Amino acid sequence: MHNLASTILVVDDDDGHRELVRRNLRRSGVVNPVVCLPNGDEALDYIFCRGAYVGRSEAELLMLLDVNMPGTNGVEVLRQIKADLRSHKIPIIMLTTTDDPREVQRCYELGCSVYVTKPIDPGEFIEAVKRIGMFLSIVRLSEGV
Repeated sequence: MHNLASTILVVDDDDGHRELVRRNLRRSGVVNPVVCLPNGDEALDYIFCRGAYVGRSEAELLMLLDVNMPGTNGVEVLRQIKADLRSHKIPIIMLTTTDDPREVQRCYELGCSVYVTKPIDPGEFIEAVKRIGMFLSIVRLSEGV
């Protein structure tokens, strides 16, 4: 079992994708708390401890963020988080079906850590999430050395 010492925040408007990510992070050995949110507005409230999340206890966060969501989309969430000194160090992995090179470049310019394209095939999507879980474990373990 791997403990990343961070809460993993999964932000995706697709209920099925959120559940697949949560379940397959567990299957890859990640034991950290996983918080799933359905949209960018709730993610920003969570990050900045406002709205329903006023008084939320501070914890290290790592975010898996979908790009295409109604309302405040993932790129805008990324921009706001990286522009604020309170949150700019949060690692953000963009997890999306969008593979437009301009979108990928824009997310890296705004400060995302990794950009992962969601495979359309459900089996491939599950494998991609498992690889993310293993990647997170390796990265965190090597930081502690």
